[in-house]
Amino acid sequence: MAAAAIVTSVALAGCGSGSDSGSGATGSPAGGGVENAKVAFLMPDLASTRYELQDKPLFEARMKQLCPSCTVIYQNADSDAAKQQQQVNSALAQGVKAIVLDPVDSAAAATIVQTAQSQQVPVIAYDRPIPDKPADYYVSFDNEKIGAMIAQSLVDHLKEQNAQGGLLEVNGSPTDAAAGLIKKGIHSAIDPSGFKLLAEYDTPDWQPEKAQTWVSGQITRFRDQIAGVVAANDGTGGGAISAFKAAGVKVPPVTGNDAELAAAQRIIAGDQYNTISKPIKIVAEASANIAYEFMQGKKPAGKTTLYNTPSELFVPTVVTRENIKEVLFESGIMKAADACTGEYAKGCAELGIE
Repeated sequence: MAAAAIVTSVALAGCGSGSDSGSGATGSPAGGGVENAKVAFLMPDLASTRYELQDKPLFEARMKQLCPSCTVIYQNADSDAAKQQQQVNSALAQGVKAIVLDPVDSAAAATIVQTAQSQQVPVIAYDRPIPDKPADYYVSFDNEKIGAMIAQSLVDHLKEQNAQGGLLEVNGSPTDAAAGLIKKGIHSAIDPSGFKLLAEYDTPDWQPEKAQTWVSGQITRFRDQIAGVVAANDGTGGGAISAFKAAGVKVPPVTGNDAELAAAQRIIAGDQYNTISKPIKIVAEASANIAYEFMQGKKPAGKTTLYNTPSELFVPTVVTRENIKEVLFESGIMKAADACTGEYAKGCAELGIE
């Protein structure tokens, strides 16, 4: 069903809409001419490998299809909100007709939206919402749903295994509104689960090293009481797994999110329990479609509304060892040649990934 929802959403995103959203969005200057136009694609950090390896090239490729003469101005703020503000100012100075923004700091990004809209440049919030100042559009996967799905998947697994003990919760960055939504979703699953929440941590800038340091402290504190770890993304999940290995104790089931290559390999090896497949191609291409409509002077309507912003939220898929072959490899999202190397070849053979 999730796969069907994704396919449907992609079709809708590809069609686009030129109707007014009625949300008070600024739109772009009248005229609609986009020949040789510029669009900014501004990403938040380097802690997640996806932005450089997936989001950027996929967005650029789709924009090239839509507007061969257009230029994409790409910048990564490397977890620095002030640097991201400078990048926005530079993009505006270069005359961009739209900004696609994945904010470092969701609260600080309100100023960015205000600045851009005052110059009649629409802002498409990407992956992370901007609660304090409505952007012109928001494109993402359903982050609260993601949190609920990874946590419920873990809870169900632990109950099947008759696991005893409590849970650690490793959340994302406290300055990221999407992390807050994921956190809310996680709590919706674990709070009524019957498993005690031993401790939780908001990981600054999503840094895996900081997640590892915190989990190391909790291993010393709780030791054999830890039945599982709900980590908000693959980076923090990888940090948690590293902490258990460094402590020389058995790694309990650990969650993730983003379906990064390293996470897929950890799942294949049995070190990570789950991740979330949210094909970046879907949101990257959808945001390019929306940006192109704004650049033409249109105001695309949202499929839903979040934080008073017309939005399109796609449905993700939980990935475990049971379905990783189908979801990531048979679908073409990931290649066996990339994942099934060295120590992971044996696990791939066991799962029939080739």
